[in-house]
This record gives sequence, structure tokens and C-alpha cells, in this order.
Amino acid sequence: MRRSPLGRVWPGATAVVLFALFVFPVYWMFATAFKANKDVVSETPVWFPSSPTLDHFRRAVDADGFWTLVGNSLTVTLVAVGLSLLIALLASFAVARLRFKGRKGFILVMMTAQMAPWEVMALAYYIIVRDADMLNSLVPLAAVYTVMVLPFTVLTLRGYVAAVPKELEESAMVDGCTRAQAFRKVIFPLLAPGLMATSLFGFITVWNEFPYVLILNKQAGQTLPVWLTGFRTTFGDDWGATMAASSLFAVPILILFVILQRKAVGGLTSGAVKG
Repeated sequence: MRRSPLGRVWPGATAVVLFALFVFPVYWMFATAFKANKDVVSETPVWFPSSPTLDHFRRAVDADGFWTLVGNSLTVTLVAVGLSLLIALLASFAVARLRFKGRKGFILVMMTAQMAPWEVMALAYYIIVRDADMLNSLVPLAAVYTVMVLPFTVLTLRGYVAAVPKELEESAMVDGCTRAQAFRKVIFPLLAPGLMATSLFGFITVWNEFPYVLILNKQAGQTLPVWLTGFRTTFGDDWGATMAASSLFAVPILILFVILQRKAVGGLTSGAVKG
């Protein structure tokens, strides 16, 4: 059957509208970061920077503690993502390849943990960290973030490991490899898209996380999301510098997404439908 002109147009029009709704806040953030002060506080919206300036970026990076908090964010993010990938690699291989008692229960626990709202456990984590006298430390924060992204990482990598033919692993073992060597030399190189997908998800989750760092850490132990909410000057809210700092905060995610986009999408779809 031939589709009507309206039937051919509305899907594209809907996509354009949704794209504009999602992209406009990002555009406004970057545009405001380059506007002069008079355009930022103007009662009439200024859609394009009339005289672009980098003054807001200078004030943001010169603010007290900015680079310390950048280091804190990078530290907890890289540690959490690295640990979750290491643990999930071993766990996903065991779940996908081995048959052991409690395997289905383990998968159910991972799914339940993935669906559970992490906010309801914030009080329990706070009490544990407080009793361990580790408040305002990056160590418990990285541990919490590792646990937070681990279920998704395990479930996604499990599907990707299951998609690798067993015959490849068995052939390597026939040629003299141990199971560990077969995993390292055969399976691991084929998991690159899945690793990129899960690492991208983990990076975005941890980099943007707000409630736990607000509860567990204060002042020097905080990360950029909390700092951005209280970015002020002696004259009040500096929206230009706030938007500049927010733009700098978003840049690492944008760069990582551009680099990993193609393989990450393949990894997510493969991990979602296999195994």
C-alpha cells in the first residue's frame, strides 16, 4: 500500500521536534557561556552571542577549588568505571559460560539491583560510611559508584560474551590454551564494543551523579555537579560563569561519546538481545 503524504511526513517532523526539544537546552547553555554580561541578564532573550567573549570561562576556571573538583570527578569516575569493568568481565564470563548452582538467582539479583532506586539506600550508605569514619573521602564514593554501575555492566557484558561462539574458545583450548588464556586471547578482544558501551554508560552515570556526593562528601571532597549548584560570586549568581563551567563539565562526555559512539551503540544492542 502506498503511504499518504502525511504518513511520510509526520515521523520526520516528530523527530525534528524531539531533536529540537532535547538539543535546545544544550545550545542555550553553550550560547550563554559566550555571551556578554549585558546579553546574559537581558530581559529580551538574546538567541545568538552578539559579541562572543571568553570572560565567563576565565572566571569559572579561576574560581576557588575548580581544578581540585575536576580532579575529584575524574578520579572517582575512572576508578569506578575501571573497577566495575574488571569485576563485570569476570562475572559476565562466569554467568554466560559456566553452569553453577545459583546462576539464575545471581542474574535475578543483578536485574533487581539495576531496577532499584539508589536514592532509597542513601541513608544506609551514609550510616556505613560515617561509622567507618570515611566521610569526605573519595574512597567510599568510588566504591558506591562502582556498585551503582556494576549491575548494568554485568548484564550487558553477559549478553556480549554469550554472543561469542563457544567453538572459538574450545578451539583455543584444544590448541593448548587454558580457559583463562582462551578468555584473554580469544574472547576479550571480541568484547571491545561491549566494553565501550558499558564504559560510556558508567562514565556518564558517575560523572553526573549528584545525591551521593552531596550526602557523603563536603567541601574539598566534593565533585563538580555539587559545586555547580552553588557557584556564586560576591555579587550573587554569576549565570555566565555558571554556564561556562557547565559547558566545561559537559565537554568530556561529549568527547567520549563522539569517540565511542559507533561501537557503543553496537555493544548496547548486541548485549541487549543476545544471551
